[in-house]
Amino acid sequence: MQRQPKKRDAWGTRLGIIMAVAGSAIGLGNFLRFPAKAASNGGGAFMIPYFVALFLLGIPLMWIEWTLGRYGGGFEHGTAPGIFHSIWRKNRFIKYFGVIGIFGPLVIFVYYSYIEAWTLAYSFFALIGKYTGIADQATMQSFLRGFQGLEHNRFFQGMGPAYTFFLITFVINITVIYYGIKGGIERLCKWAMPLLFIFGVILFIRVITLGTPDPARPAWNIANGFGFLWNPDFSALKSARVWLEAAGQIFFTLSVGIGVILTYASYLSKGNDVVLSGLTAAGTNEFAEIILGGSIIIPAAFVFFGPVDIQSIARSGVFNLGFVTMPLVLNKLPMAAFFGFAWFFLLFLAGITSSVSLAQPAVAFLEDEFDISRKKAVFIFGAVSFLFCHAAVFFLKNGVVDELDFWGGTFFLVLFATIETILFAWVFGMEKAWDEIHKGADMRVPKAYKFIIKYITPLFLFLILGMWLWQEWLPVIFMKNVSSSDRPYILFTRIGLALVLLTLAILVKIAWKRKRMLEEKIS
Repeated sequence: MQRQPKKRDAWGTRLGIIMAVAGSAIGLGNFLRFPAKAASNGGGAFMIPYFVALFLLGIPLMWIEWTLGRYGGGFEHGTAPGIFHSIWRKNRFIKYFGVIGIFGPLVIFVYYSYIEAWTLAYSFFALIGKYTGIADQATMQSFLRGFQGLEHNRFFQGMGPAYTFFLITFVINITVIYYGIKGGIERLCKWAMPLLFIFGVILFIRVITLGTPDPARPAWNIANGFGFLWNPDFSALKSARVWLEAAGQIFFTLSVGIGVILTYASYLSKGNDVVLSGLTAAGTNEFAEIILGGSIIIPAAFVFFGPVDIQSIARSGVFNLGFVTMPLVLNKLPMAAFFGFAWFFLLFLAGITSSVSLAQPAVAFLEDEFDISRKKAVFIFGAVSFLFCHAAVFFLKNGVVDELDFWGGTFFLVLFATIETILFAWVFGMEKAWDEIHKGADMRVPKAYKFIIKYITPLFLFLILGMWLWQEWLPVIFMKNVSSSDRPYILFTRIGLALVLLTLAILVKIAWKRKRMLEEKIS
């Protein structure tokens, strides 16, 4: 008697999966992180390592993850532990490396959903004119800090508004996830992504038509604003940091190395194309990042704040760029309430299409490996993640969000990408992998990528890890750049992360033991 394959969820349309993967990739980093990184790392010169990383790292990893996900889905696995096990069955430990593909998205979801809530709150604040009268950076910064609960001021007397919008955002996320791949995530992305692009294009057109608002400062014009962002400083190419920053941005922007694409692709059938679909999703993301993301904040800020202040603005951090500088710019325009809403609701749409994708690996793991219903899996995920989110909500000022971002969204992301690349090209085998990529494909991958995926991409990844270990690991491990008052919070966060990682590994062990017992019982 053989165990009957269970009915797994599936995408409704090809457009649906493309919109969902593009939605996962198009997030806050496209509109906040990218312009800040580009402007503070040599402008146009940053784009050289950016495109090198895109073609040698991002696109290969994108195809690797789409292919591995579809392959693992054929064995009823929707997350990295099961997918890795299906690739290397003889190695009983490889599934534990796949735990990172659940751990990373869960950790990112914990703080990302809170930041996403800020964008929904500011959308509301724009409509009611709560920050309309603010005209300088210091006051707008105070508005943000008051909202975050970092200080009491005339704008906010506590964390009530921030926590309320966090609850609303969290409930929206869980509701979308509850309705599944087709009824929840695909449906959301099909309307959210077009609306995001509509708002993006409106803001783009408004920015490029700014001209020279102040005749007394003719050099403060939109052309020079774009020049600041795109004119290259080639001396920046000598800096290893610029290359690492560019590679890191590619990871963020394409959502590779996280485990989300693996899970999304696991709901494809064997005949579904991954080559063109993956490339279309990546291209959609790059349009959002380079054309829209690179054309809104920095050029607009240049027009109103000039070439001196723009340097500090570009380096002030993504929170300040999005929640301090941009509202000030939009306040200077006619129809400020509408443009403010368009900006922040665009960010909210980018955020929610990403955050629901971050939740899916953990939910899929519970569904696939423990054979529980989606309703129960979502309830478990919701309860656990809601509890964890409070660390980001209440200890933002103590550096907890930065710590979560480093481990979940930076270090383990690169480590996971390295593992899956080695598995794909060297364990699965490049010839077999090449055939798997092209099953059902509407186009052929350029043959050069056969060499790139096998040799260049893993070498690039090892270089990134090696550079970090050489330059950064001792200061990070020993918290050299953490204030003494914040060290207990960071230590507690690290202990918590270690316990989460260990718990996931134990769950994998239990799941596989349970499967073996079930198979023995059936046979």
